[in-house]
Amino acid sequence: MSETLIRGQILHCLDEPEQHDGAVEYIADGLLWIQDGYIKTTGSYTQLSGGLNKRQLDAVEDQRKCLIVPGFVDCHVHYPQTQMIAAYGTQLLDWLNTYTFPVEASFADAAHAKQVAHVFLDQLVRNGTTTALVFCSVHPQSVDAFFSIAQARQMRMIAGKVMMDRHAPPAVTDTADSSYHDSNALIQRWHGVDRLSYAVTPRFAPTSTPAQLQAAGRLLREHPGVYLHTHLSENQDEVKWVKSLFPTADHYLDVYDQAGLLGRRSVFAHGIYLCDSECQRLAQTESVLAHCPTSNLFIGSGLFPMQRIAAAGIRIGMGTDVGGGTSFSMLQTTAEAYKIQQLQGHNLTPEQAFYLATLGGAKALDLDTVIGNLKPGKEADFCLLDPTATNLTAFRSAHCRDWRELLFVLQMLGDDRTVKTTYILGKPQSQLPVAGLQQ
Repeated sequence: MSETLIRGQILHCLDEPEQHDGAVEYIADGLLWIQDGYIKTTGSYTQLSGGLNKRQLDAVEDQRKCLIVPGFVDCHVHYPQTQMIAAYGTQLLDWLNTYTFPVEASFADAAHAKQVAHVFLDQLVRNGTTTALVFCSVHPQSVDAFFSIAQARQMRMIAGKVMMDRHAPPAVTDTADSSYHDSNALIQRWHGVDRLSYAVTPRFAPTSTPAQLQAAGRLLREHPGVYLHTHLSENQDEVKWVKSLFPTADHYLDVYDQAGLLGRRSVFAHGIYLCDSECQRLAQTESVLAHCPTSNLFIGSGLFPMQRIAAAGIRIGMGTDVGGGTSFSMLQTTAEAYKIQQLQGHNLTPEQAFYLATLGGAKALDLDTVIGNLKPGKEADFCLLDPTATNLTAFRSAHCRDWRELLFVLQMLGDDRTVKTTYILGKPQSQLPVAGLQQ
């Protein structure tokens, strides 16, 4: 039996802060007790330490200056775009043609895909992200590469092969039939293996024919439990393009709805420009919107109307959307989410932002029974946030009045340096079989 005991400031969500009082639990001097990769107990150090023997007491890691928090959950990110993050000067549709498609063409090379998967997963771990919903490229070997590396690291990951049969260069397109057969084979090979799950992944409506979208729906029907991952209403020109390509659809979402792509495990990135009917249908089907603030700002797409979306009863997760997004850090992502809401006259509380990046993300991915907080029985994916990681955060945090103010300061000023250690199934990252990009 493997066992880890960590003493520190425990902070996690038990429910959604904006909906329930007492949804956030903070234990100023807490103990996290892990056995065989799962959380055995979470509570007060004073109370729990009395039940420990001398060997266990001697093994307790003293991390009292750190916050012990659940691993972050990234609900939308592109691993092939790691090498093109911070690409200059275009908006969405030009950006895809100028940067995305040329870069993704290189993922036909399985060795290259594995190298980038290592770098990508290194960045997730460095930033405290332990679960992600991930776009691969159109090439099946990009999925095999990603899942094989994630499996070796014992990470909980969801990913899928892009389906794209038009409006893109030949090097990054498939066909309706090949996308169905390739995706079906990948589902058989990877879905439900260890901590891995598959997502049926049409890039977005403009790059899939109606036949391919129907093939995606067929995959969902034939494989209950897999995910659907795509984009929705990110950019105004995109919305107009969809209307011209699908003139019989009531709206953008209806294109996906007609193909049978909505549901509890269907995640649509962005959702900035939605009509009331689209909001109602998303809520009715329990579908999810992944809010990607750094990407929306960087590509100039627009401001996510979080209050309106939440009021409609739509489930929301948070995504970095690298490489349109500019950081792997969920701390920086929540900082930009706060600013986007400020521009719309709404204060996103630190508790709600933290919820969206942890338990809310787990709920969005239908994984809250196994991850998302530090309750007993959950998988022990968590990280340590060090308020003294930089001179500025050390100085500022010394003047915080309570945990809530400290959390907000770390959201605004924190980055990968703030994450002292990330744990996967109770093991610190230094003990994981990781590797960087090989030259």
